Amino acid sequence: MRGIFVKSVKVIYKIGKGPSSSHTMGPQKAANILKYRYPEAELFRVILYGSLAKTGLGHGTDRVLRESFAPIPSEIEFVSEAEFELPHANTMDIVAYREGKELGRSRVMSVGGGDIVLEGERLEEGSDIYEETSFSEILAFCKKRKIRLCEYAELHEEDIYEYLSEVWSVMKASVREGLEKSGILPGGLGVERKAAKIYEASLAQTDATAENRLVCAYAFAVSEQNADNGTIVTAPTCGSCGVLPAVLKYMQDKKGYSDKDILRALATAGVVGNVVKRNASLSGAECGCQAEIGTACSMAAAALSELAGLDLDRLEYAAEIAMEHHIGLTCDPVCGLVQIPCIERNAVAAIRAINAADLAGVLGDTNKVSFDTIVKTMYETGIDLSSRYKETSEGGLAKIYGTENQ
Repeated sequence: MRGIFVKSVKVIYKIGKGPSSSHTMGPQKAANILKYRYPEAELFRVILYGSLAKTGLGHGTDRVLRESFAPIPSEIEFVSEAEFELPHANTMDIVAYREGKELGRSRVMSVGGGDIVLEGERLEEGSDIYEETSFSEILAFCKKRKIRLCEYAELHEEDIYEYLSEVWSVMKASVREGLEKSGILPGGLGVERKAAKIYEASLAQTDATAENRLVCAYAFAVSEQNADNGTIVTAPTCGSCGVLPAVLKYMQDKKGYSDKDILRALATAGVVGNVVKRNASLSGAECGCQAEIGTACSMAAAALSELAGLDLDRLEYAAEIAMEHHIGLTCDPVCGLVQIPCIERNAVAAIRAINAADLAGVLGDTNKVSFDTIVKTMYETGIDLSSRYKETSEGGLAKIYGTENQ
């Protein structure tokens, strides 16, 4: 959903439980708002439409809503086919009742990254912080003042590093905890946790192979935590939460970057994520997986560029490469679970982010496509995608796998 004002980069990094920022974090936030708004309610009824209806069971939308409204009872209704045009692919109506009479209702859109929009209302989530709304405007601002993207964020948000310190702690914890666990992920697909297995396989390998496997192990660890309803950080969503921590954890261990260096990289990545959020979408239900994993890859490539000290033009190139080669990527989770192919995609995107930053470092003065252009391309491609390939589990791998394994 375009037109969201540019607020703090903190909105990109939300600490919470998986498995889906759109399908669990967003509805949880909506439920808490309505519960607070109608304290006298004796019953809440939620009607889920679009992608929320089609994959809500797999993502645990009904579970998180019931938990959020408790101890007040709630009724959850799934309406897969709406007779009217939805304002967003993730739309729900929440109605409050007392003594059988309606107290009030709200139409809510879960727009990605855990954010929601209440129709006809503007939620107060802090003032608009950044006047610059495109990457080109931000670059012009930074070049004029001879500052880096992380300094740009710091200039506008004096307390940003205090918050990012907590974000980094949670990211590291999700890697560590994911590596320590084994077993089968919930949901019925029988997906085995693989992070520890990949990590162990990396220990006896050559440097090049070890890098690939370590990064993948870290991405798997975080993504598996997300799939198991563990605590993670959206970066920028739950479904793409493994990419950024994987590359930052690996680079810190490999090259000894300080936590302060990592926080600067996180700030840089947050600015990039905000540009996509403002000018396109972070929602897989609206624009396909390119909006989630593509943005995560761009954020990671920009973060790596900051750590490597690349100039702003090369940093932009890295972010552009990372997004460009995810254009058209569908969102087709099997059974609506954030497992197949979501977990593997985090690992592949983490490796791609490293490659993008490396390429940009060598070829930075040859770039022809701006980051703003590739973001616009991603958005228009996403809007043109059939709804079957946008988190509804009606097409792609979700359909074929389901047909073959019935």
